[in-house]
Amino acid sequence: MALWGNNDNVGSAGTVSLNYSTGVVTGSGTSFGIDGGCSEGDVIRFGTRGSGNTYYGDAVIVSIANSESLTIGSTMGLSGAAIAGKQFTVSQLPKSSVLDAKFSEASYGADDSVVYGVENGPGLLGANTQYNVAAEGWVGVTTYLDNLGNLRVKKETLVAMSGITTSTAFPYPTPE
Repeated sequence: MALWGNNDNVGSAGTVSLNYSTGVVTGSGTSFGIDGGCSEGDVIRFGTRGSGNTYYGDAVIVSIANSESLTIGSTMGLSGAAIAGKQFTVSQLPKSSVLDAKFSEASYGADDSVVYGVENGPGLLGANTQYNVAAEGWVGVTTYLDNLGNLRVKKETLVAMSGITTSTAFPYPTPE
């Protein structure tokens, strides 16, 4: 199992529910483990980032029972809120970021950070925006308000690499 892959959206069809006590994720209309779907070591992101959406956090998939059932390794990076019938995405982002408190939804109240896959597409690396990044690969984006109430964005390249496939539109949704 690799430490990271090159796909920011392996799968996202259907909805999921999580049993916090067992770590079992039950899907409806999902295709876990089916050829081209998610696999062990991928990261499942519960909910959706952005305005008006709810994001519950990320977890590493440790086993897949069938197309509608998998188990995560830890709920440490999750918000603790009930996850039932919610949207999800599966990513091959660096697993180290899942257990990094800075990128964890469980760090509620701190600066808001999330990891994105960045591909070198038209306008992505050269865009005139506060989200402009220096290199393609896996990038951690942290947003915070300065002392004057201005939105600030900090970007850090976690893994610089080419060949990233992402479905995230640019500019990225503003983390909340």
